[in-house]
Amino acid sequence: MQDHKEHFPLSRRSLLAGAVLLGAAGSVVGSGLTFAADEPAPKGMGPVPDLSRLDRVKVDLLTPPFVHAHEQRTRAKPRVVEFRMVIEEKELIIDDEGTRMHAMTFNGSVPGPLMVVHQDDYVELTLVNPASNSMPHNIDFHSATGALGGGSLTLVNPGEQVKLRFRATRPGVFVYHCAPGGPMIPWHVVSGMNGAIMVLPRDGLKDREGRPLKYDKVFYIGEQDLYIPRDEKGRYKRYATPTDGFTEMYEVMKGLIPSHVVFNGKVGALTGKNALKANVGETVLIVHSQANRDTRPHLIGGHGDYVWATGKFNNPPEQDLETWFIPGGAAGAALYTFLQPGLYAYLNHNLIEGVALGATAHFQVEGQWDADLMTQVEPPSPIK
Repeated sequence: MQDHKEHFPLSRRSLLAGAVLLGAAGSVVGSGLTFAADEPAPKGMGPVPDLSRLDRVKVDLLTPPFVHAHEQRTRAKPRVVEFRMVIEEKELIIDDEGTRMHAMTFNGSVPGPLMVVHQDDYVELTLVNPASNSMPHNIDFHSATGALGGGSLTLVNPGEQVKLRFRATRPGVFVYHCAPGGPMIPWHVVSGMNGAIMVLPRDGLKDREGRPLKYDKVFYIGEQDLYIPRDEKGRYKRYATPTDGFTEMYEVMKGLIPSHVVFNGKVGALTGKNALKANVGETVLIVHSQANRDTRPHLIGGHGDYVWATGKFNNPPEQDLETWFIPGGAAGAALYTFLQPGLYAYLNHNLIEGVALGATAHFQVEGQWDADLMTQVEPPSPIK
């Protein structure tokens, strides 16, 4: 059996590093905050399972809203699914006014990629924190069991990488996010460092009667609340580095009023020329996550044919919903078969957040109009 004792001091060191904040001048300043350092260190590890007989597959992740190829149901035995994600600290433009923020990202996108496995597969993630980054980061999988969702075993400083493996025992869609300690947790999350993983039942999705459900396309929408400070003239501020903006951004965060609520990283990321494409008759699975705030997805002109609002596939789906509720820190999933062509708006039906703050996406659907479902009997004309 491999001796794993050497890994525990490393993870404890890294978590302590996560409880410090880099000052504006680049010096390291103790924040007085701790996270897992207050938790007892693991006393030991049981026998490591022998996975040498399991098949292994490497998956290349795609940038949301797109999702890597996968089987909707499988007869194969559980396997080890290998992923690699690189943490990128980068500046993003988040609206049409050119407002900029220093985002923290998994694989360079907000949200991070959707990862797809089947129940009882092993997820094996190599998490890379390049030396060019300025802060420690880690990953907390809501789908994992123990060790703060993997957070206490994955925190890496710039210039380090770590490999985590866990068994995906519960089917559903789940959030993952960075959780490096203290106020760094919400700051990293609202700076874009979150995503989702979908654990499919091995025999696929089913309705309440156990009949199989399938989809033709899957799209991943990550809803993100942003908190950009304004200057004395009311203009959004821009900072030279992520840590330069922390103090002022944290004050805005504590007010609980976001400056922007967006899908996939910016206002308009999924509208206009970036609209999601579908055809009449196609069934689309929409995976929707919100790592920090409650949200109320609604498809204008459509419905949730089958909805797992809290994202857990062991629970029977609700049917024919107009709007569904996803609590903050969770992911949901909805199936809809498009019946009419045209432009559909998919938005957070807190209409202030959906319309005024940016949480809107578009589906552009092609096909033939069904006049039996809807028709304009008379066009607008002068009142008789």
